[in-house]
Amino acid sequence: MSVTPQQAQLFAQTFEQMVLNISRAISGKENVIRLALTCLLSDGHLLLEDYPGTGKTSLAKALANTVQGKGTRIQFTPDLLPSDVTGVQIYDQQRGVFRFHPGPIFGSIVLADEINRASPKTQSALLEVMEEGRITVDGETHPVGSPFMVIATQNPIEQAGTYRLPEAQLDRFLMKTSIGYPDHNATVALLADAATRDRSATVPAAIAANAVSQLTALADQVHVDPAVLSYVSRIAEASRSHPAVRLGVSVRGCLAYVRCVKTWALAQGRAHVVPDDVQELAHPVLGHRILLHPEAQFDGATVEKVVDSLFADVEPPVRRGV
Repeated sequence: MSVTPQQAQLFAQTFEQMVLNISRAISGKENVIRLALTCLLSDGHLLLEDYPGTGKTSLAKALANTVQGKGTRIQFTPDLLPSDVTGVQIYDQQRGVFRFHPGPIFGSIVLADEINRASPKTQSALLEVMEEGRITVDGETHPVGSPFMVIATQNPIEQAGTYRLPEAQLDRFLMKTSIGYPDHNATVALLADAATRDRSATVPAAIAANAVSQLTALADQVHVDPAVLSYVSRIAEASRSHPAVRLGVSVRGCLAYVRCVKTWALAQGRAHVVPDDVQELAHPVLGHRILLHPEAQFDGATVEKVVDSLFADVEPPVRRGV
């Protein structure tokens, strides 16, 4: 079943309405908002690495309000336990049974604030739910529902008392990006509205929560030419053989990449993917999946430079119909 031009245009219009809606809370950051929505509609998760006060929390809350979802927040600290995230079984004395009390991970948009401050044991509590959308506690499985998206944050400045996210955890994030500071005009507009303490609280709903799964299902039907699939595969293979790279893009990363470019293409009103879609999403989708050799880093290599070199070395498909 293919996506019709009418469906593609309707998807693009809905997508833009959601972007404008979230822009009420995050001014001048339309591209970041588009990336976040692409993550959500691709059944993915987002990692934000940015300085304090750039709007990471506001983005998560505005996104939850936009889709009429439940927004929850988990403040990751060194003493946070896995049960503080997932929930716990508590004995009900009146009924003589154990009852499950869900943790804050049971939300539509879950903000995992400063995720790298928690211990690896607590971080690992997110592995199952980010991959499979469910939590297992004492042998019982509990689905978290749909929509479900984790937006995790990291502070690139403060490293004391933090734990580096393992590669298995990083690979479960569809994208990694940053919001950055607003430009001069956007900053002036924010200052003029300084009386509003929480701009994200004023963001109304744009679509119903159950519509998210419908949009996701539609994006899954976007056509991807075999030549474009080959392009993605060749880029991943080139990342694994690059002399500066210790760990390249995994198969999970390739699958996530394809889902992502489908949504990105449909958000622009197209029912098919073009090579430009693959190139535009290269840095947010691939950057955190590439691990460099320490020697290469000492020589000045960066992930950004490596990703650019991959696309310079791998020829995109040029035949008609792609």
